[in-house]
Amino acid sequence: MTKMRFMTLERYITEQERKFPEATGELSRLLSDLAIAAKVISREVNKAGLVDIIGFTGETNVHGERVQKLDEYAHEMLFKAMDHGGHLCIMASEEEEDIIHIPPQHNLGKYVLLFDPLDGSSNIDANVSIGTIFSVYKRISPGDGPGTIEDCLQPGYKQIIAGYVIYGSSTMFVYSAGTKVHGFTLDPSIGEFLLSHPDIKIPKKGKIYSINEGNYKYWHPGLKKYIKYLQDIDPDTSRPYSSRYIGSMVADVHRTLLYGGIFMYPADVRNKKGKLRLMYECNPMAFIVETAGGKASNGKMRILEVQPEALHERCPIFIGSEDDVLMVEKFMAEAEKGKMM
Repeated sequence: MTKMRFMTLERYITEQERKFPEATGELSRLLSDLAIAAKVISREVNKAGLVDIIGFTGETNVHGERVQKLDEYAHEMLFKAMDHGGHLCIMASEEEEDIIHIPPQHNLGKYVLLFDPLDGSSNIDANVSIGTIFSVYKRISPGDGPGTIEDCLQPGYKQIIAGYVIYGSSTMFVYSAGTKVHGFTLDPSIGEFLLSHPDIKIPKKGKIYSINEGNYKYWHPGLKKYIKYLQDIDPDTSRPYSSRYIGSMVADVHRTLLYGGIFMYPADVRNKKGKLRLMYECNPMAFIVETAGGKASNGKMRILEVQPEALHERCPIFIGSEDDVLMVEKFMAEAEKGKMM
């Protein structure tokens, strides 16, 4: 029988902290608070069909999208779990138009939290995997007062922690502090996240591509050629690739992280900057995938080097195995060169 080390998320975080004598424990407690929120959200997601928590609230969010009841619940739960710990100076959520200040009765900390409370929420009623995405930065504004918009608008390479929780056949908490990526699966019988996927490494090249091909006619010419390339038969380069598209970024990227390949949500003639949010979706996922050995690009440059200009800025994204992302960049660059000749 294979021996399995009983490693909870809480224990892992504590053991990592002990390796750094200068650690204050703030980040550890911050992650613990996030894990508690994830457990509560997971509980509600798993019983969504049994209680009056699925469907729309009747309102729209800052992006003009209809707000799901679970969207609202997840947002509130994350805010309540994170507002009083004394670790944060400011928060921002995909569901809120402006930055979220820490209530005045609570202590302020030196960290910044950005989150998408429930990615893929349009799939809730169909029982498709959805998730929570988060990223943590260190404040850059001077002083020890409330955080500012500038604290939130930092390029992705300045993240110190990023992660996501996927609510599917099981609930998994995946995070990275910049050195390794680990996955912890929730055991509902004991209410703990247990280390199930240590040191995740994405394959250098995959065999799966993920994109909404219904938008094909609106794409960049280079992207069209790339998709046709993936569909050609060539055993030497493991083509054709298989197509898999869930329509929930956290689920599609999670599969890509484990099996390799590429997930794409490009810009097109209707959406010049794409549709996914740079701060809440693209940056944290790019941080995780890069740490695991992959690559994330907007088609021209590294996602993590994009300087954000707005809290809800959108960004095209090509993310996954290094070789696959480099190949799509090559196709798009060659198409641009052809235009100029």
